[in-house]
Parts: sequence; C-alpha cells; structure tokens
Amino acid sequence: MTIVPPADLARLPARRRDTSKRDYGRVVVVGGSPGMAGAPALAAMAALRSGAGLVELIAPESVATIAAMFDPCVMTRAAPAAADGTFAPEARAAVTARVAAADALAIGPGIGRSAGVRDLVIGMWREAPQPAVFDADALWALAQMPAADRRRHAGPRVLTPHAGEFARLLGSAPDDPASRDRPFLEAAAAEMAAAIDAVIVLKGAGTLIVDARQRAHNETGNPGMATAGTGDVLTGVVAALLAQGLDAFAAARLAVWIHGRAGDVAAAAVGEVSLTARDLLDRLHVAFCDLPPA
Repeated sequence: MTIVPPADLARLPARRRDTSKRDYGRVVVVGGSPGMAGAPALAAMAALRSGAGLVELIAPESVATIAAMFDPCVMTRAAPAAADGTFAPEARAAVTARVAAADALAIGPGIGRSAGVRDLVIGMWREAPQPAVFDADALWALAQMPAADRRRHAGPRVLTPHAGEFARLLGSAPDDPASRDRPFLEAAAAEMAAAIDAVIVLKGAGTLIVDARQRAHNETGNPGMATAGTGDVLTGVVAALLAQGLDAFAAARLAVWIHGRAGDVAAAAVGEVSLTARDLLDRLHVAFCDLPPA
C-alpha cells in the first residue's frame, strides 16, 4: 500500500555524507519518579529514533539508574531527589546547568507531582530559551500557574495534553463533563494557544495541532494507541524534530503524523488490543521511511 503523506507536512533535509551527531541536535529529557522510570526512557528512546544526534535523560537519583538500563544509547544523569523520590527543590540548579547545552527539551514524562517538581517545571517554562515540549505531569505543574502568566516564557513551547490534562489547564477537573466535549475543547485549545503564544497538541482521535496562526487535524493513528506510554513516545518525537531545527508548529504537526503512522503499522502487525508503546517505538522508522526527505 502506497502512503501519501499530507502536503503540509514538513520534511527533514537529507543527511549530508560528511556529517556528525552534533549536526542533528541535542535533546535533554527531564522526568521520572519512583515507579515511572520507563516514561522518560520511552521519550528519550523515541527522540533517538526520530533523528536526534544526542539524547540525555535527567532523572531523580532515586530512579536514574533504572532509567539508564533501558537503552545504552541514552546518556543519563541523576539530579537530587526529595524524600518521595521526585525532584528535590535543589535539583533545579542541577537541571538548569545540564540543559544549557541542549537544542531542545522534553519535560514531564513520569515526573510526578510535588512542590519541587512544580517549581522546576515552571522555572523551565519561564527561563529555558530552547524550544521545549511539556507533557504529562509537567502540564499539572503548569496548571498551578495563573493563566495570565503562561505567556511569560523564554522560548518556543509545545504542550501535548490529552482531554483530561487540558481540562485541568482550563481550571476544571479532568473528569468534568466538558472534557468529553471535543468541539468545546478544540475551540478552547485554539484560544489558549493564541493567548500563551504556544503550540497545543490536543491528543485524541483526529489530534488537533494549533497555534495562534494555523491549525491542522491529524489523519493517522488508531484506538490501539490508547495505552500507557504512547504519549511519552510522542513527546520524544516532537523534541527530536525541534532539535533538528523545525519550528514548533511544523515539528508538532510532523511528529503527530509520524507517531500515528507508526501506531498504524504496529496495529497491523500485533492488533489494536495487543499494541504497546514499545511496539510503536519500534516502528517509528517505518513512518520516517514513508516520508521522503526534503
């Protein structure tokens, strides 16, 4: 079956023969907490599979060793942990020092919820000049900010909420009936994207990608992707494309298509019921091969 990607998708340039890993960007993933070491690892591995030249994972010292065991290609650093195993307040300085050399950031997979996490995430949102994607409990942390303050950020920002997470950003409970009203959520996402000058990826069937000037609905993906970890994979894909120089909207639009296409290939192989995030990760290469370089 011939796959015809949408005409509006960005393309990565063909790689030069005389090139090195430093030509394709350094991604730093910040996440992890007890019981959630796999989430940032999935994001980091997805960033590698999506072309990033270097990927570093920063996790609390309580889980960094576990996170390091998933893939030897990922560099792993430990930051101070609080008593509950999440990032300690003093981790902020350590993380800030490590992300200084990054070309793009992925913040939130498995990061947990605590005062230290909240302050770290909000600090990264306000101060990191690099393009950054915020997901999972990083969105919980951003929901603690006054809505008017979210426009205060130092670089391009991509948010990747599912409906419940977006409801929380709106100030509602994730189980609020409005979180099941897709037209309402999409209208609110467009309004919020313009208000905070960011790209919002509202996940779900026909995922919406929207910023202040443009929007698109994604055509790939299937119900088998409604399983733990697939969102972490998407976060890593977005971060890798940002690190390779795509602007925030183009990176998000392409990442969502690639992610869904890999999910479709995985579902064809293992079925929607048995599909896991690892199946999707292992088929990202098929999606990229379906998309010729620019």
